[in-house]
Amino acid sequence: MQDLASQGRTIMFVGTKRQAQEAVAEEAQRAGMPYVNERWLGGLLTNFVTIRKSLDRLRELEAMSTDGRHERLTKKEVAQLEKERVKIEKNLKGIKGMKNVPDAIFVIDTRKESIAVQEARKLKIPVIGIVDTNCDPDEVDHVIPGNDDALRAIKLFAGRMADAILAGRGIRESRAAESAPDKGAEKGEEDAARRRPKTRPMSTPVPMA
Repeated sequence: MQDLASQGRTIMFVGTKRQAQEAVAEEAQRAGMPYVNERWLGGLLTNFVTIRKSLDRLRELEAMSTDGRHERLTKKEVAQLEKERVKIEKNLKGIKGMKNVPDAIFVIDTRKESIAVQEARKLKIPVIGIVDTNCDPDEVDHVIPGNDDALRAIKLFAGRMADAILAGRGIRESRAAESAPDKGAEKGEEDAARRRPKTRPMSTPVPMA
């Protein structure tokens, strides 16, 4: 997880069971990663083009409420649009900022989230999952043995994942900061070279006969 984050990759948190919803949303947001904690929509990964259209629609509906377009509509029309917005947001609020499919998914209960796991495997997206005794470890690329029902355990695992992501991001930022002075020095040298007056080559004197 830390290695993926240090490369600037995206990790989606997935946990729709009641005891996982709050922890998944909280830790994913802390790590700045997308999440699904309500209902997994079939095709969320394998048919992301359609999901992206829904996200575009959600952004449009949000913009309509702030740019004055609602003022030109009847109360009934505004109510219908608001109902549509709430419905889309309920299922997609955790992935509103996602532009492409994630580079990996972290799953709380791989048995309950079997559709998410299947879609990820179909697209060869690595699955990192908490695997309880009733789950199939062969479906998971990186197995975390643990109790996926206990609230305390879920919070612990989700928190550790977020910590690893933040640590990886810190490594990435440190590398960027270290390379920045070198680039700045190179640019400074180039600028100085441009400002330096050009000297014409001295002509060789012609010997007198």
